[in-house]
Amino acid sequence: MPGIRSGSDGERELQERYGTQDRAERFYEDQVRDRLNTHMIDFIRRMDMAFIATADKHGECDTSFRAGKPGFLHVIDEHTVAYPEFRGNGVMASLGNILENPHVGILLIDFVHDLIGLHINGSARIVDDALMRRYIDGLPEGERGRVIERWVVVDVEEAYIHCRKHIPHLVPASREPRQWGTDNVRAKGGDYFRTKEEARALVEY
Repeated sequence: MPGIRSGSDGERELQERYGTQDRAERFYEDQVRDRLNTHMIDFIRRMDMAFIATADKHGECDTSFRAGKPGFLHVIDEHTVAYPEFRGNGVMASLGNILENPHVGILLIDFVHDLIGLHINGSARIVDDALMRRYIDGLPEGERGRVIERWVVVDVEEAYIHCRKHIPHLVPASREPRQWGTDNVRAKGGDYFRTKEEARALVEY
């Protein structure tokens, strides 16, 4: 299947300014697709982490990290993927952005074996877990006491490779012991960046 017409107006303007149109067109033609092919689907099903990029209606951005057992990012079909949302810190930054602006970017990287990445860009919507399970078979369950509250369902608009040139080779370490499903501040990282400490100091000052 040929590549799709891709690239923002800004991309096109800079490609022209810096003379990279030919290289960009080859990339769009060879690598950018408007759906997932079988190799992309196989890749997604063995990934256990993803980086999620969103922006609100003003264009202010947020990037978040999601992880789970391989397959936690669930492929519904070649046009649709979904990932679960668990009880978190209550801020719901990514979900709030999606509510205002459905455009989302997902980056999956294999740091361990093939040292390659996959970009998925698309339009997202929020669906309650009970409703998802009514219509979609094979959804993963929560793990380690974590309850899935809702899903982010993404309609794929672009899917393309992230080259391996600068992807580091990492060796997985054991995730144990971890305290899953806890509100214990220390178990969740405490005040690692000392922000609470700073806020307290300002109040006392």
